[in-house]
Amino acid sequence: MRVPISWLREHVDLPADLTTERLEQALVGLGLEVESIVDLRATVTGQLVVGEVREIEELTGFKKPIRFCRVDVGAANGTGEPQEIVCGATNFAVGDRVVVILPGGELPGGFRIGARKTYGRNSNGMICSVRELGLGDDHAGILVLPADGPARPGDDARPVVGLDEIVVEVEITPDRGYAMSVRGIARELAHSFGVPFRDPGLVPAPGATPQPAYPVEVRDPLGCDRFAGRVVRGIDPTAASPEWMSRRLTLAGIRSISLAVDITNYVMLELGQPMHAFDLARLTGPLVVRRATAGEKLTTLDGVVRVLDAEDMIICDDTGPVSLAAVMGGQTSEVMPETTDVLFEAAHWDPVMVGRTARRHKLFSEAAKRWERGVDPALPLVAVERAVTLLTEHGGGTAGAEILDFDQVAPPVPVDLDVTLPARRVGVAYPPARVVALLEEIGCTVTSAGGAAPGTGTGDRIGVTPPTWRPDLTDPADLVEEVARLDGYDNVPGALPLAPAGRGLTDDQRRRRSIARTLAETGFVEVLSYPFVGPETLDALGLPADDARRSAVRLANPLSDEEPLLRTTLLGPLLGVLRRNVGRGHRDLALYEIGMVFQPRPGAGRPPAMGVDDRPSPARFTAADATVPHQPWHVAAVLAGEVDPAGWWGGGRPADWSDAVQAARTVVEVAGIPGDRVTVRSGDRAPWHPGRCAEVLVDDVVVGYAGELHPRVVAALELPRRTCAMELDLDTLPTAPVVPAPRISGFPPALIDVALVVDADVPAESVQAALTEGAGDLLESVRLFDVYTSEQLGAGRRSLAYKLTFRAPDRTLTGEEAVAARDAAVSRAASRFGAVLRGA
Repeated sequence: MRVPISWLREHVDLPADLTTERLEQALVGLGLEVESIVDLRATVTGQLVVGEVREIEELTGFKKPIRFCRVDVGAANGTGEPQEIVCGATNFAVGDRVVVILPGGELPGGFRIGARKTYGRNSNGMICSVRELGLGDDHAGILVLPADGPARPGDDARPVVGLDEIVVEVEITPDRGYAMSVRGIARELAHSFGVPFRDPGLVPAPGATPQPAYPVEVRDPLGCDRFAGRVVRGIDPTAASPEWMSRRLTLAGIRSISLAVDITNYVMLELGQPMHAFDLARLTGPLVVRRATAGEKLTTLDGVVRVLDAEDMIICDDTGPVSLAAVMGGQTSEVMPETTDVLFEAAHWDPVMVGRTARRHKLFSEAAKRWERGVDPALPLVAVERAVTLLTEHGGGTAGAEILDFDQVAPPVPVDLDVTLPARRVGVAYPPARVVALLEEIGCTVTSAGGAAPGTGTGDRIGVTPPTWRPDLTDPADLVEEVARLDGYDNVPGALPLAPAGRGLTDDQRRRRSIARTLAETGFVEVLSYPFVGPETLDALGLPADDARRSAVRLANPLSDEEPLLRTTLLGPLLGVLRRNVGRGHRDLALYEIGMVFQPRPGAGRPPAMGVDDRPSPARFTAADATVPHQPWHVAAVLAGEVDPAGWWGGGRPADWSDAVQAARTVVEVAGIPGDRVTVRSGDRAPWHPGRCAEVLVDDVVVGYAGELHPRVVAALELPRRTCAMELDLDTLPTAPVVPAPRISGFPPALIDVALVVDADVPAESVQAALTEGAGDLLESVRLFDVYTSEQLGAGRRSLAYKLTFRAPDRTLTGEEAVAARDAAVSRAASRFGAVLRGA
């Protein structure tokens, strides 16, 4: 919301010496985020003057229209002769008054203006558009000044176009829709400075007449509970908007279109009430306000044909839809240059309906932005009266005596409030009388529940009826926030509570941090993805229909209709991050994420409704907690591309299933689980490749899977070939045992390598376990360092080479002892798996 300070001063008596710093502090203190406060006088330097176009010569032979103009700038150029300027815009003619910046000046953004030769002609300066002056986003053509304005060629153009103003731009939160208007911001500043406020929304306006201004039938009073209208006939279609109105619209970032349309936009900015102007001659039959029929079509003012949804509200006549209610009008009934009879409409629409319609059609008009935040239902007649007055004053015509006002607005519901609640919640001593005074200051009506004067007792419960312009005040917590806001956030103490001693990280938190740190140190990059997925992602992962991961919690109000489910596995969102990075040109990736997955509780039902007035009872809290899905912590990692990059030193090594398995082993090891309790064996689980999937077990309990993804999954998710992944359930990992200090032997080790030939389907992990079992206590470590296959070994056979380290704690082993231990290890592998020493 952009508004000049001079417009605010019409409704609130701001201090005469108000600085931009004090203004910003006041707005921030009121909870309004200040985007910028700009003194427009400093945005353009040099000579910015009014010019009058004397001659236009169309230059030919160029790819776009080019005009060589002679512009009268008075004595501003020192000669009194017309200024020669080359311009590419075509929306002005001889005799028009324009804004010219002469050589030596500078426009917003550091754009310096000089004299130069272009398109074969001398150009001494520039004719400016609205965007070039920094007054708005309109760059369709040159800013043409009103012909009847008092400014003459050579006069300073700053006051003419509003560059002598100070403009404040604030960002309005969704619950403060009333502040998207001059009326709302002025009221807030009146609270902050304690100065009088003249409410333009409380001016008298005539009510409905027995004969309506135009026949209207409202078929859905839930979507539209108020609809007002009035007709003005016989206006001058050539009447232009007054210069002050055009300037204010421009400063607010709205393009001037025509008098009637400009008036609706002006009233919207002033009061916060969006309006629409219909060309009365282009309406056929009575108007009907209803929900659309799915598939109906409407061409809106932006020229787009929109297919309507059954939830959309529309205004129709006998020809069909003529307006997408509360969002944008239709082309068939818009005000045209020849329009002489206008029907002004101001209504009150359901904010939820408007918000969904705007998002569905991706049409975030200024009206829709206000409606979805809430608009004062008491404004329609005031807005209509204001628009009719402006139109008859500046465009002539006669206002019809008939006034339409369909009104089924429900009165505001009083909120029951304990006057001690603000003090107890905020920690500031707010006397009851102070609470009542602050609530009455924002327009609330306060009554005592006991019949006494409100706020006279410390235990009073009062009834607070919010004003019509504050639909956000629905709970005691909202009123507490208003008391704290108006009394001043600076008065709220900033002392932090002391942290109780002896409470550090839990064991699970330390474990997760250790895992995250270790994965990062081994080359993985941590990502945080949204925990939302869609059914298409579950399909792409190839999850079977009976897989428990198919049963996902559906959100009641998802951020995206395409992802309405909470994830049951980390791999869906994580693989989406991988695909996004690959699409940005990153080829070699190793990503990991630690987060919760959400497993619904069968038959949990809906949680009980709980308010915000008091703490829920233990029984209610238990009932609500029973519906919350189980949320175990998982860790997942994905790899694509090369693990070891190629270079002048040689070829690289692409990531494969073994890297994913090693990542899983690393996680289990960092979690403090001894290696003798961990088993890795062949597994089969989507989305992994059945022949390249390993399941990881701790104490014979499956804790996760790792390996290469199935080619169908890779293709469905558009991932690189041979993408690998692992995922472990951290909550199923047992508590790490207490590890005794190791006994370190000072005697030298005996190193012996053995290569065993076994069947290809025998897991290397099982062979290693047999070697460990057979070697006895002298075996210090065993490590697989080579896997070899060839025709000499035979079909379906492979060689597994292990490095065995033997060491005694109290002596140096003899060669005979080491060989005997090796032979015992090989013997155990031979008896269990038929292993044969390679070369024997």
